[in-house]
Amino acid sequence: MSLESAALARVKPSATLAADAKARELKAQGKDVIGLAAGEPDFDTPDNIKDAAIKAIRDGKTKYTNVDGIPELKEAICAKFYRENGLTYKPSQINVSPGGKPVIWNALLATLNPGDEVIVPTPYWVSYWDIVLLAGGEPVALPTSAETNFKVRPDDLERAITPKTKWIILNSPSNPSGAAYTRAELRALADVLLRHPHVWILTDDMYEHLVFGDFEFSTIAQVEPGLYERTLTMNGVSKAYAMTGWRIGYAGGPEPLINAMRKVMSQTTSNPASISQWAAVEALNGTQAFIKPNAKLFEQRRDLVVSMLNQARGIHCPTPEGAFYVYPSVAGLIGKTAPSGKVIASDADFAVELLETEGVAVVHGAAFGLSPHFRVSYATANSVLEDACQRIQRFCANVK
Repeated sequence: MSLESAALARVKPSATLAADAKARELKAQGKDVIGLAAGEPDFDTPDNIKDAAIKAIRDGKTKYTNVDGIPELKEAICAKFYRENGLTYKPSQINVSPGGKPVIWNALLATLNPGDEVIVPTPYWVSYWDIVLLAGGEPVALPTSAETNFKVRPDDLERAITPKTKWIILNSPSNPSGAAYTRAELRALADVLLRHPHVWILTDDMYEHLVFGDFEFSTIAQVEPGLYERTLTMNGVSKAYAMTGWRIGYAGGPEPLINAMRKVMSQTTSNPASISQWAAVEALNGTQAFIKPNAKLFEQRRDLVVSMLNQARGIHCPTPEGAFYVYPSVAGLIGKTAPSGKVIASDADFAVELLETEGVAVVHGAAFGLSPHFRVSYATANSVLEDACQRIQRFCANVK
């Protein structure tokens, strides 16, 4: 008799965390491994944010807080949404959770009934699919491709919506592809969604500040105010502020939804860590001067990785608009023989052979719902990226 519940049996462990753990394990064994699997900035948390956390500890702000966030943080989030996105929220419309993943979990657990469908464009961040399953819903893949720059087309969205559709999840800039929707592209999707008032929108804007060149970020409730009352606009401090370990995600949305999410939290996590909340207040209210220079460094890394991967035989790597990922195709390597003598039958095989042969850890595309691809996180130093890309080039050159 299995200990595992039927609900848990529907889901898979996070492939990105598994790939990162495997790289760490091999490093601990003394092997020369470069990990490009984890979606984590290599920058340190800025000192003003650290200082705010230390002050909070010294001031004794170490007790339980309101379940879904302290008033000061909710006010800072309201100010951020208005300042940067032109969205007006009251504190009662704000949820603060212990990370972005719990925001999604709280929203879906609070709203999904058996049979409800959630449209998940592919490639998707690995957790979307399984959170929908764990919350009792039915994820519905909406495929994109490199030909559409990994973005949903309005006609395809129209065809995917059914009477059972409860949510669509949008992620821009995207993990894993780095693709970001222009205002005009969001406008076209909004026009479809306006025709289907039963569909709610969860927009994951976690990589908002990591956009490149002259790209201007927009979020869908900003583009179409008519969707405001059924949109949950999610963000967090993890990526732009290099605060992954602090575990603070947040969202703005309609009060009934926020109230339902609070109810979930009251019986699961309770409040996010008090110290992390005070650090996040300083992150949002304090200096933002480091964000654009950091984004520029990521842009330079993107250009380096795209250039070097496109020089690898059998790989095609599109140039993304944002985040710190690329999502290259390995279609040119499928069916060929790796240096080990094994046939590369899938992108999973490619990732395994690359790790074992050259010591480069990446995440295979099937984990994101779209093959044959792999994801590279370029949130590390240029010298490390050059070394990794040279190893990938060498691996591909030795494929027969």
